[in-house]
Amino acid sequence: MINNVMLIDLTFLWSFLILLVIGAILGILIFLAVKFFTVKEDPRIDEVEKMLPNANCGACGYPGCRGFAEALIKGKENKVSKCRVGKDATTYDPIIAYLNAHPNEDGTKINLTK
Repeated sequence: MINNVMLIDLTFLWSFLILLVIGAILGILIFLAVKFFTVKEDPRIDEVEKMLPNANCGACGYPGCRGFAEALIKGKENKVSKCRVGKDATTYDPIIAYLNAHPNEDGTKINLTK
């Protein structure tokens, strides 16, 4: 009777230890994946997207307002007025002022026009 109880306790202990080791290994792998595969995105894209009218109409030639904001930040587009839904005082001027106040990481400014 005592041997059966000891056998059950050892089975539980080994099962617990094996699952603990597997969990630790998977936790380390997830940590490494997050560390090495994280994509850094420019926070100015979110700010410019908030300033756009959020119509996501595609009239600017980009897939929605986020695509247009990315194009402005990356320098692929330099005319803010390509957003046909936006207006001078509420859209274009604030975006130009924001990007003049927040230059690129190397200190260069994005040259935008209306």
